[in-house]
Amino acid sequence: MGAGDPVASWPTGRLLSVAARLVEHSWQEFLATRGLTHAGLIALHLLREGPRTQRALAHGAKVTDQTMSRTVERLHRAGFVERGVDPVDRRRMVVSLTDEGREVHAEALRAEREEPEVLGAVRDYEAFRRQLVELVTVLGVDRTTSARPDPRG
Repeated sequence: MGAGDPVASWPTGRLLSVAARLVEHSWQEFLATRGLTHAGLIALHLLREGPRTQRALAHGAKVTDQTMSRTVERLHRAGFVERGVDPVDRRRMVVSLTDEGREVHAEALRAEREEPEVLGAVRDYEAFRRQLVELVTVLGVDRTTSARPDPRG
């Protein structure tokens, strides 16, 4: 982008918004070709540490139990997870990764770092990721805490 390029003159917030939308679109296309959604990828990510109940998955993914139930159903149909009854509490459903689920999760993580059609022109993935984590962490602070001064004084 040169100095005469109108995109180069855009405010940073606009650049972030457009970049997020473009990455979201390319990421959705990538995931869809593998039978995944964003929610499904997050569920697989959470299951890397071991089996979890659907409720724990929902909590970890910050979605409703009903949303996670649909997500787990899709992942199960795709062969990425197995479902079973919790031996401790037979009323709960426990979800675990299959080998296929581990493979598709690993492929997505690799693509996120290496495939130009996923993140485009990011040259230093780790530095970019650190900046995003910092941005989300700082801006994501609960605005009712004392972490931010009250603008009313």
